[in-house]
Amino acid sequence: MSVDGFALLAGAHEYLLTVVRGVPAGAWGAPTPCSEWTVRQVLNHARLDQQALVMQITEEAPAGDPFDPADAPADGGGDAVAELAALLEGAAKAWESVRDAESVPTPMGPMPAAAGAAVAALDAAVHAWDIARATGQDVPLTDSLAEGLESPAARIVDFVRDNFGKFGPVVEVPADSGPAAKLLGFTGRDPQWAPPAV
Repeated sequence: MSVDGFALLAGAHEYLLTVVRGVPAGAWGAPTPCSEWTVRQVLNHARLDQQALVMQITEEAPAGDPFDPADAPADGGGDAVAELAALLEGAAKAWESVRDAESVPTPMGPMPAAAGAAVAALDAAVHAWDIARATGQDVPLTDSLAEGLESPAARIVDFVRDNFGKFGPVVEVPADSGPAAKLLGFTGRDPQWAPPAV
């Protein structure tokens, strides 16, 4: 399946923004499918990942450590949506600046710009799902977006899981599951995850 990495990135960024707009004011400390992180930390991680993925293009380091998001400057305070929108716009412009490049440096090694944009889309989309599930929003990862993300997932998830210990173990899902459930399971997420009962 041929996919447009830049279209995927636009769709994933809009998904993330939609979900963050919907976070209730008191939910920033809620647990998420990323078992060690709250909603606030997942948002911080997602923001910093988008910066990290383009840092070799922009020559600017992220504003914190994506894997220590508690130390990131932005959280649920202030205007989280406006801050996120500005950051995502900057990341998208960075990818656009190298749109036709056959090889772009990334933290996972060189790859075509469209492939790099698709990897960034994967990251944004799965973390949007994490936040949506954690905050009770009925904003699922669509099968159409998930289908487009299959290729970047196949390209990097096992590599990152094996070399950096990120992404949890594969969660087995029923064979007749749709593309979204299969993608979530492959990235170490239980598609049926729900917040713990209070």
